[in-house]
Amino acid sequence: MTVSLAITGKSGSGKTTITKAFLRIFQEYFPEKSILLFDNDLTAELGHSFGMDIRNTIYGIRSGKHEYKTGIPEDMTKQEYIEWALEDIVEEIDDNVDIITSWLVSSKDCRCPITKQINDALVKFINQYDIVIFDCEFDLKYLNQLVDVDIDSTIIVTNPSEDSMRLAKRIEEFSSKYAAGGQLGVVLNKVENREMGAVFEMLKRNELEVLGVIPKDLNLIKSPIIKDSDVVQEAIKQFYFRLNLPQKKV
Repeated sequence: MTVSLAITGKSGSGKTTITKAFLRIFQEYFPEKSILLFDNDLTAELGHSFGMDIRNTIYGIRSGKHEYKTGIPEDMTKQEYIEWALEDIVEEIDDNVDIITSWLVSSKDCRCPITKQINDALVKFINQYDIVIFDCEFDLKYLNQLVDVDIDSTIIVTNPSEDSMRLAKRIEEFSSKYAAGGQLGVVLNKVENREMGAVFEMLKRNELEVLGVIPKDLNLIKSPIIKDSDVVQEAIKQFYFRLNLPQKKV
């Protein structure tokens, strides 16, 4: 069964860094598992953090603008064509690790058949993997407009400020109906020790459930594109046991 993790939050909160940190942890804890990174963020920043310039997207399939790596097989149904096209745009990052990018997403209010066909093809595609990490655009609604999937754990990344906390509360409200009964909570990112007292007061005021805290990593300022952080990885390991995710065997 596929395990799914969604990383949500405003742009600049550190979603991409945290997504990559979870990838490294999953690779360490479960080296035999297949992993899909699903970039649902409009910035498509995740691929860039691996040094990749990903041009072929799910939107390209929908719009007919995708440039295929190979010739299109003949005599396929529309559903078979979409399933084949998804396999054509997926990119390999590492052994057992792939990435796919959505870019623009159409509303489910659109009654055109391709909306359902893409949803059905994506569900089938996602279920090929053991673990899927969704790097989301703001909240779960944007992802849900593309594909209906159950999310085991949804993390709302927020920074230690009153405005970020209020926005996190809004994201929680927007996302709760799409979380499918899965875990939904906040991870505080870029926190300094001297801020902790004020931070927890803000959390209390905004009635936010905290899953974990990640300290500020000054080294990320020196490498803003790569977005790899040992500090972030170690912090996540400290609260990983709280997440509705497979646990490392002792």
